[in-house]
This record gives sequence, structure tokens and C-alpha cells, in this order.
Amino acid sequence: MSESLPLQSPIDRLVELISLQSTAPDCFTGQSEDIGTPSVFGGQVLAQALLAAGRTVPAERSIHSIHAYFLLPGVHAPINYSVDRVRDGRSFTTRRVDASQDGETIFELLASFQSPESGVEHQPLMPDVPEPETLRSEREYRLSIADRIPAHIREKALQPPGIEFRHVNPIDLLNARPRPATMASWVRASAPLANDPLLHRALLAYASDHTLLLAATMPHGLSLLRGDVRLTSLDHAMWFHRDFRMDEWLLYQIESPCTSGARGLCRGQFFDRSGRLVASTIQEGVVRDQRRIQTRTASPSLARAPFILTHS
Repeated sequence: MSESLPLQSPIDRLVELISLQSTAPDCFTGQSEDIGTPSVFGGQVLAQALLAAGRTVPAERSIHSIHAYFLLPGVHAPINYSVDRVRDGRSFTTRRVDASQDGETIFELLASFQSPESGVEHQPLMPDVPEPETLRSEREYRLSIADRIPAHIREKALQPPGIEFRHVNPIDLLNARPRPATMASWVRASAPLANDPLLHRALLAYASDHTLLLAATMPHGLSLLRGDVRLTSLDHAMWFHRDFRMDEWLLYQIESPCTSGARGLCRGQFFDRSGRLVASTIQEGVVRDQRRIQTRTASPSLARAPFILTHS
């Protein structure tokens, strides 16, 4: 009797998802996963594009910044990535990545890499928050409200995650009330990872898109599970300041300084447990109050309410 193969862990599945297949010089294809959103999750495309750029750069040069635009909604199908070798300088390397489906560009990324270099340093203080071991995980929270999660996304919402989040001040997904536009979460890969700095940065890019735009909804009491709001990423930038490991706890501190014109601006900082600032991110996205654009004669039940969170 043959032995059954071990089940693949959630983080192994995520690493496999963002991995790329080389199809031609500087051209790659990545798979897509349906996480219950109408279009492809933006963090997935961000991570894959970062890896595509990194595959064309010497390993000794680390990614230090990415600037991306989400141009069209991606469908849950393979994505083609084409890398343009913009510049190879003495200290810095620049790459442009074009992501496409069916011949249409859905996403563009500009990435910059740098050779190791030392210099002066300063940074803000890490916020004083409870330790991750004292907090409930996001999945535990979702399991506690499982019977009230809309049926069409319940199975995906309850799956064990490759990236674990523990929120210091969780959002009430069922009954949101106005609150300050700040949140903090501990985040890490759900199991140990290989010693590949580019992979750790790609996974952090993936994770950075998970809660960032939600901060723009907080002052307005908008609830995802009630179908109050439609969120769509427009652009996303990240800066990697210091080395880190994605399989060790990082504190993700987020704030939204402004919403206007149906757009929200959100920014975040990642600290390791020793207090080092390891990365920063900023994103603007569409924040449409569905209550203002839909005429409702009665409040929909939570069982029928849409889970509206798109990343185009």
C-alpha cells in the first residue's frame, strides 16, 4: 500500500501561487487564485511582478522600492509578466514590469534594486502595542462569526491562511461604527520559509495589500460584510529599508490621512519585534460608498450582502 503524500501547508500553497514560470527571455507566467473577490487580488499581482523583476537582477542587489499602478481588473486566470531592463547602473538597477491578460495590460510596476551600502540611519519609534501571542488571529475571529459570513465567500474566508494576521484593534466586519482611521496588526508567514530575501519581500508586498485600504473606511463606519463599500486599488508603492524575515512577527501600523473624490489614501509601516523599521508602504484606492449610489427599500440580510473588496 503506497503512502499518501503530505498535505501542502497554506504558506507552501501561497509560495507556489506567486512563483513564476519562465516562458521566454525576461518573460514569465504566474497563476491566479480566487480568494472570493470579483477580480484578482492586487497583492498577488504585486508579489508576482516583484519576483519577475528580481529574476532579471543579480542576487546581490536587493529590491529597495516598487511603484505600481493597477490599470484593469484582472480575471482569475494566468497572468503574463514582461520585464524591461530599463537601467543597470553601478549602484542601482531599474526594471519595468508589464502584466497582461488576453493581450491587455492590467498592471504596471517600476522596481529599483541597490547594491549593499552603509550610511547614516534614523527612524520613528515603534508603537507600543500588545504582543502577538496575546491577540486572537484574524482566522479565529472569522470562525467566531462563520454563520454570519455571506455563503458565497464563507468557505474561502475560513480557509487557513498562508499569512497570519493578529489585529491589535480589529475592525468589526459585521457592525462597523465610525472610529479613527488607524489600525495595527502583527503579521507573519504561517510556517518557516526558505532563506531567500527576494521571496520574503514579495510575501511582504502580498501581505501589505491585505488590510491597507480598509483604514479609509473607518471614520465613516462602512462595513464590508454589509455591502456598504466598494474598494478598488489604484496604485501601490513600497520601500524596503532593512532586512527582515517574513516568517517572524512584524508589526503593520496603518493610517488613512485623507479620503476625497471617492478615493482614499492609506499608508503603513512595518516594524520587526526589535523595533526596527523594515518597510513602508502607501496606496490610493477607490472608496465608493454603496449606500449613496444604491436605492434600498430595506436593509439586506447579511446572508445576501455582497463581500465587496476588489483589487483591479
